[in-house]
Amino acid sequence: MKNTKKKNAPSMRKRITNLLVHLALAILAFIWLLPIIWIVLTSFRAEKGSYVNSFFPKSYTLNNYIKLFTDRTVLNFPRMFTNTLIIAIFACLISTFFVVSVAYSLSRMRFKMRKPYMNMAMILGLFPGFMSMIAQYYLLKTMGLTEGGMIRIALIIAYSACAGMGFQIAKGYLDTIPKSIDEAAIMDGATQWQVFTRIIMPLSKPIIIYTTLTSFIAPWVDFIFANVLCGANSKQFTVAIGLWNMLQKEYIHQWYTAFAAGAVVISIPIAIIFLLMQKYYVEGVSGAVKG
Repeated sequence: MKNTKKKNAPSMRKRITNLLVHLALAILAFIWLLPIIWIVLTSFRAEKGSYVNSFFPKSYTLNNYIKLFTDRTVLNFPRMFTNTLIIAIFACLISTFFVVSVAYSLSRMRFKMRKPYMNMAMILGLFPGFMSMIAQYYLLKTMGLTEGGMIRIALIIAYSACAGMGFQIAKGYLDTIPKSIDEAAIMDGATQWQVFTRIIMPLSKPIIIYTTLTSFIAPWVDFIFANVLCGANSKQFTVAIGLWNMLQKEYIHQWYTAFAAGAVVISIPIAIIFLLMQKYYVEGVSGAVKG
């Protein structure tokens, strides 16, 4: 009996510990979900204004979503959404190619400045990107890319030009692919480009999808640099600038619930892409960690 009690004691302690851990995680999950639930409920709220005395709306309506896409008297949300989508798609494609190319070069090739470059990239990565914002702005202005429709091109360049510096995770994944595959292909007469495009790229599907997701999200949610480049040119506004303008004092009463609807709308593409690619996203991160 005594031995049985001694065996059961650690088991009971473990159950209590697990219960407390799961309870703590459930509380944290609820706290994390609370703002999301609130913004979704607010997007359906019928009463106007930003100051309310209840968490749940008194009445619900779809007018906030309708207004978001039809009312163009002050803010043209469909145009902002289109601008952001175009910029995000092109920046995503260019950034992904740059990142994977640099990662492949550093993983597979050996050249004189390889290690100094990797060290430099790691050090520069410690500094926030907006530190170079003013320099980038004046460079783009010198090239005539800060006026009119050229702002889109300027933003695509700004988001993708330095993408190759973020090669670390992709390189970690490529390091897990045996180099003997490359050597066998080269012995059969393949060039480095053929090895990269026909062998490494198909084997690197998870990390390519991970890089694509992160490259798409960056321009989709950026506000600081887009605001600097767009200035007062409302035709080139992105969704981040549009949502920010909805909270200005002259618009907040009229557009606050539409702002909540806009926040829900812009989260949908990212959520869909992430859910569809979640398997590869996890594989890409885990493979990079192992590498």
